[in-house]
Amino acid sequence: MTTRILLEGRPGVGKTTAVRRLAALLRTRRAVGFTTEEIRQGGTRVGFALETLTGGLRGVLAHVDFPGPPRVGRYGVDLDVMERLALPPLRSAAADPAPGELALIDELGRMELACTAFRDTVRCLFASDIDLVATVHAKNDPFTDALKRRAGIELVHVTWANRDELPEALAARLESP
Repeated sequence: MTTRILLEGRPGVGKTTAVRRLAALLRTRRAVGFTTEEIRQGGTRVGFALETLTGGLRGVLAHVDFPGPPRVGRYGVDLDVMERLALPPLRSAAADPAPGELALIDELGRMELACTAFRDTVRCLFASDIDLVATVHAKNDPFTDALKRRAGIELVHVTWANRDELPEALAARLESP
């Protein structure tokens, strides 16, 4: 049975850290996908970077200095970063997953979902035979709410109390035969 895990939590609770640690702990699985992180200048958040799990390619996904559209809050989003970096490995995994391949996505958030092609790719991933772990925000959103309601989805709430042991537990589960 295909594993579908959505890690839900409030901003800053440790979803990204959990996904990064999970990716580092995997020994028998190859993870494809991406993580995101804040860009800070002088202690102030000014944007978000995206980094692929394979190859470590990085790009600035959103920044206060980007004009947009689209805009999410005060950030302009560079959809080309999604198209160039995030989508190729995810599309390949959705179409023809390699043995032991696992999709890790951080995150299914407003900036990433501003890219229509990304939403389409996520739908393909959820219809494919690849195991998938993705982070989602706790806010209501039509796209992510629909994913959370799908049959076979396990929704795991990331909290301050469980965030440290969660990556090890997920890695053990995903690598068990």
